[in-house]
Amino acid sequence: MTPADYPLELYRGDSGRWRFKFSSASGQPSDLTSVTPKAEIRDRPGGTFIVALTCIVTLPNIVDMVLSAADSAKLPPKGAWDLQLTYASGEVQTPIGGAVTVTADVTDSTDAP
Repeated sequence: MTPADYPLELYRGDSGRWRFKFSSASGQPSDLTSVTPKAEIRDRPGGTFIVALTCIVTLPNIVDMVLSAADSAKLPPKGAWDLQLTYASGEVQTPIGGAVTVTADVTDSTDAP
């Protein structure tokens, strides 16, 4: 299966939140019981690891994904990401991923006012 294309357009230093709902071709909610989600941003597909995104499953079929402001500040101008689902059986699927584009920030949120 080829992952669905979902580019992330980010602003360096800002938090990010995404919610993905998974369903079968017939529209039935996918069962994510015992699924372990994992998402990463790298400098390119198969390249250097930059940050992990926090992923939380809400049954029956939702994965919430979070990028912290601190991790966002580490991102290069361009990269790639994907979301992997590992089932209890050991089966691994990557349903979604894409390019990452980061706009440089103006205000440095790491400096104290």
